[in-house]
Amino acid sequence: MSAVLDHHHGSHDHDHAHDDHHDHGPLPGWRRWVFATNHKDIGTMYLLFSFAMLIVGGILALCIRAELFQPGLQFFNPQLFNSFTTMHGLIMVFGAIMPAFVGFANWMVPMQIGAADMAFARMNNFSFWLLIPAALMLVSSFAMPGGAPAAGWTLYAPLTLQMGPSMDAGIFAMHIMGASSIMGSINIIVTILNMRAPGMTLMKMPLFCWTWLITAYLLIAVMPVLAGAITMTLTDRHFGTSFFSPAGGGDPVMYQHIFWFFGHPEVYIMILPAFGIVSAIVPAFARKRLFGYTSMVYATASIAILSFIVWAHHMYATGMPVTGQLFFMYATMLIAVPTGVKIFNWIATMWRGSMTFETPMLWAVGFIFVFTIGGFTGLILAMAPIDIQLQDTYYVVAHFHYVLVAGSLYALFAGVYYWGPKWTGVMYSEIRGKIHFWGSLITFNVTFFPMHFLGLAGMPRRYADYPMQFADFNMLASIGAFGFGLMQVYFFFFVVIPMMRGQGAKAPQKPWEGAEGLEWELASPAPFHSFETPPKLDVTATKVLA
Repeated sequence: MSAVLDHHHGSHDHDHAHDDHHDHGPLPGWRRWVFATNHKDIGTMYLLFSFAMLIVGGILALCIRAELFQPGLQFFNPQLFNSFTTMHGLIMVFGAIMPAFVGFANWMVPMQIGAADMAFARMNNFSFWLLIPAALMLVSSFAMPGGAPAAGWTLYAPLTLQMGPSMDAGIFAMHIMGASSIMGSINIIVTILNMRAPGMTLMKMPLFCWTWLITAYLLIAVMPVLAGAITMTLTDRHFGTSFFSPAGGGDPVMYQHIFWFFGHPEVYIMILPAFGIVSAIVPAFARKRLFGYTSMVYATASIAILSFIVWAHHMYATGMPVTGQLFFMYATMLIAVPTGVKIFNWIATMWRGSMTFETPMLWAVGFIFVFTIGGFTGLILAMAPIDIQLQDTYYVVAHFHYVLVAGSLYALFAGVYYWGPKWTGVMYSEIRGKIHFWGSLITFNVTFFPMHFLGLAGMPRRYADYPMQFADFNMLASIGAFGFGLMQVYFFFFVVIPMMRGQGAKAPQKPWEGAEGLEWELASPAPFHSFETPPKLDVTATKVLA
């Protein structure tokens, strides 16, 4: 994208009439945020909210690791420990990772497709503000009689039927967050399908838009399934039904089927937008076009479709018939194919490129390396006979943290460093970015790599205590976890806050030489209204016409 946009874009001095809200910038003071309809402001709020939740969830994780630092009960009783594991999972999944990606979608999708804003600006505001009461309700459950839910983040019956009143608060919070996700998804789909700049066909869209389009369809398909499962839990608890209670003829395993029919697509909801971010960064710093764009789109769609037929690989130990085990085993192995296509394409993009390793590229390459380890351990867990041994051990914990931390979270950091200069108008400090990266990469692996060995040795998860033979690796993991937590605090105080305050070198319009996309046609920081008249794209090339 080399040619310049014409002088109208982003300028407010031309004469023809505008809508009221286009004439003025943001509202003054707090009203700018409370009544925000601008996609950039809402994106910013999502990102700040998700970081706050990351810190809350991280504190819970550090409580877990403090307790597991050595054998014996140190700080917390087992009930509270189980509350920590449960709330850590719920807060990280629904409070940190998902809203962060929605924040990226809000910021980047309109800018990448040349739209003025999201399709439904007020619904966008509502989607965000629903998260605040939901998060408060979730976190406040610690103060309720009997303490926070302690049934595990998967909320399996029959434990959920025996929990105190905090369980109902948790269910309500999940419903509200689900409603927020569904509205956000509808908004993203309508924006992408209806508001692209003239000349931008679907197959010319940046991959981040593609991955989010597919993710949004996944969210609309599965959030109601989760809502159904937790509503049935609620009626079992209070209205005399017996969906999951064997005493009344119900079946706890049915809950698992319904939950994982949501839960497996959910893990792809949390990784597909990460693939989109990495697919934007790798070509920019390899200074090459992305290798195999079309195959990337098809691979993303394949992963999404296959995600609906693999749910019971979480349930090999529930007494499933061998035929069922074989089906879910083969279906799960099949997902490795489109995922492998993506990793191959990223490596092929880097192959013989003129690579430089600024912080966004470090995070992206770190993502590919560590996410691949997580992928391989997932392939191992797909094998029914092996999984029956490893079910509910720390091997599983290691696997999904390699995918969710080294996957989703690394990609989110990569995206912040890559697009942050466009958002704030200032460059982050490259040295601090690299300290954050290397510190996080090392401490992450020190934390979670030993867990593979703990799991192979048979240490079960969600236990507050363990015998002596697991002590060394647990101590190592706990030390790593505190280091990892400190690195994220460092990131906030030494990278995020200076950028938000505008401290640092002024960012050029296009800070990355190899970057492509409409977002780089805008000034840095991006103006309050991006494209008042849609940019025209050359239909034959991907260059923007003046």
